[in-house]
Order: sequence, then C-alpha cells, then structure tokens
Amino acid sequence: MAGEETNGKEPATQDAVALASRLQHLSLSAQTIHADDFLNTHSAVAPPMHLSTTFRYSENPDDLGYLKGGNPNNPHDSHIYSRMSAPNTQRFEAILTSILRGPTLSYSSGLSAFHAMVVFLNPKRIAIGGGYHGCHGVIRLLSKLSGLQQLDLDCADEELGPGDLIHVETPLNPTGEARDLEFYAEKARRTGALLSVDATFAPPPLLDPFAFGVDVVMHSGTKYFGGHSDMLCGVLAVAPRHAEEWIPQMQIERLFLGSVMGSMEGWLGIRSLRTLELRVRKQSADAEKIVQWLAAEKRREGSVVDDTVAEIKHASLQAANSEGEELGWLKKQMPNGFGPVFALCLKDADDAKRLPSKLNLFHHATSLGGVESLIEWRSMTDPNVDKRLLRLSIGVEGWEDLRDDLLQGFEALRREKTT
Repeated sequence: MAGEETNGKEPATQDAVALASRLQHLSLSAQTIHADDFLNTHSAVAPPMHLSTTFRYSENPDDLGYLKGGNPNNPHDSHIYSRMSAPNTQRFEAILTSILRGPTLSYSSGLSAFHAMVVFLNPKRIAIGGGYHGCHGVIRLLSKLSGLQQLDLDCADEELGPGDLIHVETPLNPTGEARDLEFYAEKARRTGALLSVDATFAPPPLLDPFAFGVDVVMHSGTKYFGGHSDMLCGVLAVAPRHAEEWIPQMQIERLFLGSVMGSMEGWLGIRSLRTLELRVRKQSADAEKIVQWLAAEKRREGSVVDDTVAEIKHASLQAANSEGEELGWLKKQMPNGFGPVFALCLKDADDAKRLPSKLNLFHHATSLGGVESLIEWRSMTDPNVDKRLLRLSIGVEGWEDLRDDLLQGFEALRREKTT
C-alpha cells in the first residue's frame, strides 16, 4: 500500500487495507479484476500508466503537512515521491493484499523482497533448507554485516530461540516438491521463532500460507504474478495479526533500502494479475497431466521415457508415502493443484544438457511462471545442482502438444545414440 502519513498520525493505510480486502468473499478472479477499483479516479476501464517520479502538493497551504499527499479527488491515491508510493504499484499492491489475504508490499525483485524481510525481522539465526540458491546468497551477504547464523531447516528446536526465523520454500525450487507448513508452524510456536514462506511456486489459488500459521509470505512476483516473462518484482505479504505494527516500519525501511518496484512494472503487474487464476489453474492442471503421463511411461519397461529418465519430481507424486498412505497434509495444503513446475533427473548428464535443444515448444531459458513453457538444464544457473537435472515450467500451451514435444525430444536423443 502507499506510505502516506499525516502530521504525527498513524499512516493512512488501515482504511486502504480494508478497502483492498472488501471483495475477499468473491472469487479469485473477481478480486484480481476489481480489488483496486477504489483507487481508480479516472473513467478509463484499463488502468492508465503513470511514469512520474514526483507529485504536486496541495495548492491549499492549510492542507500542507509532513508527508501529506495532495489528491483531493481520492485521498487513498495521494503520492509524494515514487520511492515511497506510486499509482501503478499501489494498485498492484491493493490486488495482492486482497488475494494474499494480508497487507502486501512490492519490491524490485524477489531477492530484494527476501533481503528486506530479513533486514526487518533481524533474526540472529535463520533456519533454511535447499531450494533457491539466491536466498542463500543474500544470507551470506547479511552474515558479513550482522553475524546472521544459517541453520539447517530441520535443525533441533534447541538451536532456535525467540525472534529467530524459519524460512520454508514450498513447493521447492527446482523440483516442485512440497513441504508441510503446519509442521514448521508448530516448530515456530515451540521455539518462539517466526515463520516465513516463499510460496512463489504456488500462487493463489494453489496455496494460502496464512491459513497454516505463517507470519510472512514472500513471492518472486517475476514468476506467476508477472506471468509474461517481462517484469521483475518481489512481494511480501504480512499476516494480519502483525500488520498494524509491521507494515508502517517496513514501508519506511523500503524507502531507505531503495528497493522499490518501478512504475512500469507496477502497470504490467496489474495487467498480469487480471488473468492470474485462468493461467495458474490451467498451468498447474496441465503440469499434473504431463507428470502423470511421464510417471506412467516410466513404469512401462522399454519405453523411451524409462530408457532416458531416472526420476520425476513433483508435489503430485508425493500424494502417497512409502507405505502407500495418503499424505493428507498435502491435499489440505494444496487443494486446487500442485503447481506448474516439476523436475526431471535423467540417467545421463549429457542427455540432460542436450534435451532442451531437441524441443520445439519449450524455450531453453531460466525463470518460470510465464505463459510460454520453459525447460532449463539447471546447471546453467546453479553450479551445485545435479548435472542430470532439468527444471520444467509449464505454460498455457495445450498439454498434449507439450507431451508430444517431450516425447519426440526423448526419441531424438535415443536416435543419436543408435546412429
């Protein structure tokens, strides 16, 4: 939300949060299309693009005051300087506040959001697992300044204390496998630690982390909130129980960190969120169909998939444990689908390096979440990953077409080995 303040008064965000949240009883798509309507002071149906970095104060001297904006037509749409707030990013944050079910701030990238979160919470220790290597890089930088200690995600309770941070990524990058949030929320309660979740791989409607006791939800909005591979963005949403105390201070710290989202990106974000539910539901459902097909082919002895693929990793394949019992927590946590990203571990590292060049509908590129399907030989951007690993991000193409493209790619690899 915008960071307006009035002379010595509480930030004028509480009413804006209530307005942004007023449609939470409606469908996800109704929220992504209309949650920001209260900020529209123009007759245009499509949101206008505002690129200005600075905004005029009120012409009435009696209305002037410290950090007091000057829009008489809509006090919620008053701005001073775009490092504090701006029209496009404010509307973007309003939509996210509604659909993430907690007051939300935007940042210039996912890593800048993670950095801002750790700076604000200022833990002495952070428990974190594998997952995205960029977050580990931020922790290394902060440890040079503050002595921040990194612990294993599943460390003993005795290693954590009040004010420490447990950071869970679910589903996990790059495999798309899920982690049990209630398990870690209970660990946080036992130890007095705070719980943050990187839910980038499971945007609404796939996962609501606040329903499981999470304190802060992080997203790399570059992925599904952007959805078109054309904007950088990071997002932090705060559990409502913390919002009144945390959000004003986080706004001030963002002002001085300077990690604000650009106005152009804010406009692109609004455009993208309008179709979030349509994209994510299809992408997740299609990914599950492709994973099911791959798993079935993997079980068929002599198939090209069985000859080429060593292992398939995805949250949908966690639906039963080694004893064959359903993982009830997983279906409870992700009732609407298991996410559009999965990983393949091939039997041969050279095959993993060569497969992307055999495909026609998958771009060989990093990142994920866009309308176009991507495949990445993960060693291109993560030097420590298994060199047999491929990460796949399913777009909105027909799943049968993507299946057939993978099949002909596997067959092309096999032909090369037999000629």
